[in-house]
Amino acid sequence: MYLMLFQADYYIELATELHERERSIKAARGKILDINGEVLADNKTVCTISVVHSQVEDPERIVEVLHQELGIDKETLEKKVNKYTAREKIKTNVDKVIGDKIRSYKLAGVKVDEDYKRYYPYETLASKVLGFTGSDNQGIIGLEVKYEEYLKGSSGKILTLTDARGVELQDAGERRQEAVKGYNLRTSLDKNIQKYAEQVALKVYEKKSATNVGIIVMRPSNGEILAMVNVPEFNLNEPYTLNTQETQVANSEEKQNLLNKMWRNLCINDTYEPGSTFKIFTAAAAFESGVVTLEDNFSCPGFRIVEDRKIRCHKVGGHGGETFLQGIMNSCNPVFMDVGARVGVDNFYKYMKQFGLLDKTGIDLPGEAGTIMHKKENVGPVELATMSFGQSFQITPIQLATTVSTIINGGTRITPHFGVDIQDDEGNVIKTLQYEEKEKVVSAETVEKMRYGLEKVVAEGSGNKAYIAGYRIGGKTATSQTLPRGSGKYISSFIGFAPAEAPQVLALVVIHNPQGIYYGGTIAAPVINELFSNILPYLGVEPEYTQEEIEEFEIGEFTMPTLVGKEKVQAEKELEEYGMEVEIMGEGKVVTEQFPAAGEKVKTQNRVILWLE
Repeated sequence: MYLMLFQADYYIELATELHERERSIKAARGKILDINGEVLADNKTVCTISVVHSQVEDPERIVEVLHQELGIDKETLEKKVNKYTAREKIKTNVDKVIGDKIRSYKLAGVKVDEDYKRYYPYETLASKVLGFTGSDNQGIIGLEVKYEEYLKGSSGKILTLTDARGVELQDAGERRQEAVKGYNLRTSLDKNIQKYAEQVALKVYEKKSATNVGIIVMRPSNGEILAMVNVPEFNLNEPYTLNTQETQVANSEEKQNLLNKMWRNLCINDTYEPGSTFKIFTAAAAFESGVVTLEDNFSCPGFRIVEDRKIRCHKVGGHGGETFLQGIMNSCNPVFMDVGARVGVDNFYKYMKQFGLLDKTGIDLPGEAGTIMHKKENVGPVELATMSFGQSFQITPIQLATTVSTIINGGTRITPHFGVDIQDDEGNVIKTLQYEEKEKVVSAETVEKMRYGLEKVVAEGSGNKAYIAGYRIGGKTATSQTLPRGSGKYISSFIGFAPAEAPQVLALVVIHNPQGIYYGGTIAAPVINELFSNILPYLGVEPEYTQEEIEEFEIGEFTMPTLVGKEKVQAEKELEEYGMEVEIMGEGKVVTEQFPAAGEKVKTQNRVILWLE
């Protein structure tokens, strides 16, 4: 009576623990989508093979079958199969075809549970942005870890009853608690723009034998990032395979260091001296302070003496007399040193704080680095002079792109981001993601002057290689030397936006350690030219040609022919008759998609993009 009535709950709990066997059911992870709903991260059904020792009837047969199907050596299998455990895992992430085959043998004691493995259909696309998951399907880097709470879902479980020896009771059935799939994350990434950006980045990376090339493409109006490239990328389906020639490593620690380097997103994790692209900030701070106008006159003899330092201009002979507008167009260091001195240390730091440069951007990726800046009390005339043209401090590429967006978008400090909304599998929006904005950071007058001045840089100044007929593009070149000085290593960059009068897209390219010619205006500006030639028509930004451009480039109009289904050589030949420039995407022979579409009226200056199969 005492046992049955007063201690019943205690013994029921013990009996349940003894007789129930629990196997987990992993939840399918939510998908990561691009802005158009294209799947960038998906799930692949795999199997987990395990053995329940108490139910094994023919261990030799089990060892033979699993050796044959899984390729595991027999000695290892014998140890696992004969091990006295409730459930011994043999192998995870087994292809479903193989798992189904093992199940068909109907081996007593062998369990085949279906599971999910993360799968990336485009392999290397945006690898350092998307990130990947570990063996437990949990996010490790990138968006996979940042949005883990929405993507992961919740695991289920299978409960089966056994007798005292641990053998499953055939007629007892099983209880299941189904797993709940994770939500989908829709991002601002555009698969096609990411492809364009990776293609042009890879081209300059190989041509200049660079160490790395980074590209950021974003909407300056709201901070949505359309593309973020870090060449060389890595294969997300094989994230532990090195993408370098360093395949022979001394030990696991060395390999881990190389993997960490491979996974690193230089656009947000690393800082660099921005060089002359930072002159955009100096000019904006000067306009806000009211210490300069576009018409103010300066003189450049090729250098400035600041205290005991002779700081040179990139043009050794100097630019001579020039206005501030011409100083912007020429990227003249002495002019910006003079302007920086007019702004003064107090105002320089005031506007750095006001524009958001001293804080992190708040981008929705892990590991963002902060700005490395002199303490205000340690800034003397020499430090102020070098800071005014972008040296002696460091920022991240994403910080530069965000600050320039603030200066040219109308004066609103935006938060750069990828996440747009959280959806269920039917496409219903569960949550719209919101990001902080700070208005009126820069005055409308300053915005207008900066747009005008930076458009002149491309139209007539040092950034002319970014010029595209029919489009008003603003931008700024930069060439900075990496530390230590005299190392012979440089960083070439260009930041551009279009249309200059009402920016819809902004792009920054940063080329690390290019070999040979390394000037930003010479090697980085053409990258933006090629990128914008692709994405501006794609985004629906129509070209508006001046009469001079129409005459100079002999621009005509024609109806786009049907190229889908045709061989690559045939399609290219048809376009050559119109004098069109062709961009090829993918590999193969047959054209599967084209832009612009067949039947559209296009100008001969436009670029045609063909996707091949």
